[in-house]
Amino acid sequence: MAFDGSDYFGWQVQPNKPTVQQVMEHALSTLLERDIRVTGAGRTDTGVHASSFTAHFDLAPHPPLSGKSPAGLHDPGSDKFLFRLNRFLPPDIVVNKIREVPETMHARFSATYRTYHYHISSVKPLFQRNYCHYIFGKLDTETIGKCCEVILETSDFTSFAKLHSDVRTHICSVQHAAWITGEQGHRFEITADRFLRNMVRSLTGTLLEVGLGKLDLEGFRQIVEARDRGKAGTSVPARGLFLVDIGYGDQELR
Repeated sequence: MAFDGSDYFGWQVQPNKPTVQQVMEHALSTLLERDIRVTGAGRTDTGVHASSFTAHFDLAPHPPLSGKSPAGLHDPGSDKFLFRLNRFLPPDIVVNKIREVPETMHARFSATYRTYHYHISSVKPLFQRNYCHYIFGKLDTETIGKCCEVILETSDFTSFAKLHSDVRTHICSVQHAAWITGEQGHRFEITADRFLRNMVRSLTGTLLEVGLGKLDLEGFRQIVEARDRGKAGTSVPARGLFLVDIGYGDQELR
């Protein structure tokens, strides 16, 4: 599935706030005529988008409660059901595929990696203004690239984690970190086995300080080693952040 996170307070259900999980559970429960709980691959923060997201739900093998619907309309694996579901969902959420998986498959815990992209525009954006962060001025991309090498060598990301979050460890295994520059902007790419809350946005904000000459390579390295969120740069806005890929090793879903 995929979603535009602009109008949501992230994926996870929250009291009195619209979330993607809440909308999905309501849609599936309504169409399947039973209480459905959906588990997502992770918790995206408020305003963050996903061009590729995975979720699972458990469905007991019994007929629909009404017993009056045409064949296929209550079968989540059918094209008819997928069509009905997408018509029921709001325009900013789309489900691309539903398939049955083994009971051992878990959308969150079976994932081996996740990839995020953060989009930065070097020209004032118009049609993409809700999906990127505008930065004026030339960036020192060479030094930013060297900082990405430091990220690859790092395992403890305490300096880039949201304070007072309920995590047991700040250790993450980063497999890819790169700064890509194009004609009209930049893209920060990062792949890891797990991410901390606010991690990608605070990393991007700190890399931008490097690019703007407010911080040098050694200063970036010191921030990493300090393991202190107060030392890192300001987090960039959520609107430029996309979850773009989730891997499941030998159990790939696509």
